[in-house]
Amino acid sequence: MWKKVCVLALAAVALTVSPKVSGYADKPPVKPNELMKRKLLESQKVLEGLALNDFDTITKHAQELLLISKTAEWRVLKTPDYDTFSNSFQRSASDLIKNSKEKNLDASALSYVEMTLTCVKCHKHVREVRSTRLDDPSREGRSARLDEPIR
Repeated sequence: MWKKVCVLALAAVALTVSPKVSGYADKPPVKPNELMKRKLLESQKVLEGLALNDFDTITKHAQELLLISKTAEWRVLKTPDYDTFSNSFQRSASDLIKNSKEKNLDASALSYVEMTLTCVKCHKHVREVRSTRLDDPSREGRSARLDEPIR
């Protein structure tokens, strides 16, 4: 009996603590389009920080971008290229944070450009995959919605 109580108590603690540890306790799941809007806003804040030589702003918003990229909603495709783009984005965001903390404006700007280019390439890839899948006869009769998950 005590074993069951202990196991249930541990499970309850794990469920309570894990969202808080991950930093997402107060952030409900969002749709991919909403996530991309948040990503765009955070990216604009990074650019503002770069233009104003404000390393605290750069660091803060680059960290938000990295957190966004680690959410489940970020994964809109399951392709090797998508994984590569996602990893590249996270690497550039991490470099941006590091360079900003070191107060290296040139390196921070370069990391920002690399991150932005990765975004553009990834969005192109997603559009191409979705376009190809919409042309797929096995999807006949299904409506094409931009926020529809690709399976």
